[in-house]
Amino acid sequence: MSFILGLMMGIIIYSFFRCIVGGFYTVSPDQRAIVTSFGKAQRLEGMQVTDGDTDADGLSDEEHQRYEYPQVRVVGPGGPYFKMPWQDVHKVSVATQAVDLSWDPSKAQDTIEAVTKDNLTTGINGQLRYRISESNLYPYLFGVASPLEHVMGYFVSVLRERVANFVDPKGQTLLVDADVEGEEGEQTSPAIDLSEGVSINDLRKNLPLLNQYMEEQCRSTTGRYGIELDAALITEIDPPGEVDRALSAINSTRNQVAADLSTARADSEQQITMSARAVEIATNNAQAEVAPLRELAQTLTEIKNEGGSSCLHAYLRNARIPLYSVARRVIQTTKADSGG
Repeated sequence: MSFILGLMMGIIIYSFFRCIVGGFYTVSPDQRAIVTSFGKAQRLEGMQVTDGDTDADGLSDEEHQRYEYPQVRVVGPGGPYFKMPWQDVHKVSVATQAVDLSWDPSKAQDTIEAVTKDNLTTGINGQLRYRISESNLYPYLFGVASPLEHVMGYFVSVLRERVANFVDPKGQTLLVDADVEGEEGEQTSPAIDLSEGVSINDLRKNLPLLNQYMEEQCRSTTGRYGIELDAALITEIDPPGEVDRALSAINSTRNQVAADLSTARADSEQQITMSARAVEIATNNAQAEVAPLRELAQTLTEIKNEGGSSCLHAYLRNARIPLYSVARRVIQTTKADSGG
């Protein structure tokens, strides 16, 4: 009899702590919660996740049909809340988190390998910043077994596809401009610019462009897995050692060629400037020598026009008088007698 009473007391005490004390829960400020009853989430009837802004989620029409998740009731921060014994509370953190690109629960690796357009295997590293979408918790909790692993696999697939097809936009523009100028018969762009084209160099120079492309392409992860990609931070693109040494040699040679071209261009511009200045000085000297002669000719012409030939001869005679005072010898010629 005492055993039965003890068993009943134990059941009552267990039920009290299991149902009453254990039924209360709280949600911290950086958390959201979903309550399930017998494993089923409390849904908002007649509402789907895709009922919102469909242009901003990055999903195509076909993907909207595949990833059609219901809207569920989300418990916000606060409490204490009470749940029934047959209910379970699923809490998730909605704070922004970061994970390395090399993170893979199935294997240990330091970098992600990717093949460039010119068939070079390179290692890529960086971070991915994300947060769990509060407005689409259903796929994160119940859509797939490991949503973050799916997101990383999707991100790495898009990244490898982009690396394999990446072409420097600046190099493409230069090539097009060179073709157009070549057709018009004008001088083409400098060869140092057109020599760009090594995929790893192009990727390293365009890391912001690559990160922006990854962010745009991975906006659909919110609708697919309930994880919102905040930023892609690809910071390292390291080729194999022998390729890196070859690229360093190419870059050193290219920099040396660029320096030599700049020096030669500066020397030629200096020579052209000095030549132009010399021509200008010679022109000024010639004009300075010609100017008094032109002034004298104009004066003589005006004297002849106003006073006639006699006035001009008188002027010339008076002009010779100061010259006679300083001359040591005067030679006077006479006109030959035409009558002989």
